[in-house]
Amino acid sequence: MTADRRGLQPRKQPRQARAEATRQRILTAAAHVFAEYGYAAGTTNRIAERARVSIGSLYQYYPNKDAILMELVTRHLDAGIAAADSHRDGQLPESLEETIRLFVRTSIGNHLDDPQLLRVMAEQAPRAPELLDKIYRHKQARTAYVHDLIAGHPEVEVEDTQVAARLVVATIELVVHQLLAAPDPVDVTRFENELVAMLTGYLTTAR
Repeated sequence: MTADRRGLQPRKQPRQARAEATRQRILTAAAHVFAEYGYAAGTTNRIAERARVSIGSLYQYYPNKDAILMELVTRHLDAGIAAADSHRDGQLPESLEETIRLFVRTSIGNHLDDPQLLRVMAEQAPRAPELLDKIYRHKQARTAYVHDLIAGHPEVEVEDTQVAARLVVATIELVVHQLLAAPDPVDVTRFENELVAMLTGYLTTAR
């Protein structure tokens, strides 16, 4: 759901190490509570109890559980962006298959949290405009990067590399999240191999 900024921003930005440690404890506790109880039953009282802070202390940092969940989503996204950006200045494999594998494995690595927590973040977290804008900008930058890579790669046979880049980015993002957030577990190694084979086959098949 799309939401405005009201009630979604932290109330207090820690300036001291002790305050930052308290906030980290609240976020860690919230991740466990949402994963264990789901969103509806993941109350601030349960989060405070798990974090071993008073409910008053929790409210000094966050006005409600929406703001806590919003920060968890933002941190999840930031971790994914940082992991994806780490490839930009590094040496990529010469093989297209191994390059795709690197992208897939990086995305999988950012989605190995508790499946229930992933579902809560995807399905029930509020979407503030700035978060939606960050997601859009990251997707655009990632698509441009993948396009530049495949457009000049000797193994790529697909003609429309613009559409292909969008499909690769969207497929990795959506399929990885949906399968790893599913309640029934998936063999991660087999999943990685199959997704890499699917994308590599698409890019290297002339049409």
